[in-house]
Amino acid sequence: MPKMKTHRGAKKRVKVTGTGKFVVKHSGKSHILTKKDKKRKNNLGKDMVVPEAAARKLSKLLPSKEGR
Repeated sequence: MPKMKTHRGAKKRVKVTGTGKFVVKHSGKSHILTKKDKKRKNNLGKDMVVPEAAARKLSKLLPSKEGR
């Protein structure tokens, strides 16, 4: 059976921590920022740990990153 290929779009958007968790950027920080308050925009700029349900899907897209 051939090797699993890495999903290139996911690879560009997701970082894997040393413990194997997936880290991504928040969405919603690109436009329509006038109605969002300063605290909300500041928190959107920080990285986010992916929830467990989405992490299971990401582990299939990034097979080389599994089991770290």
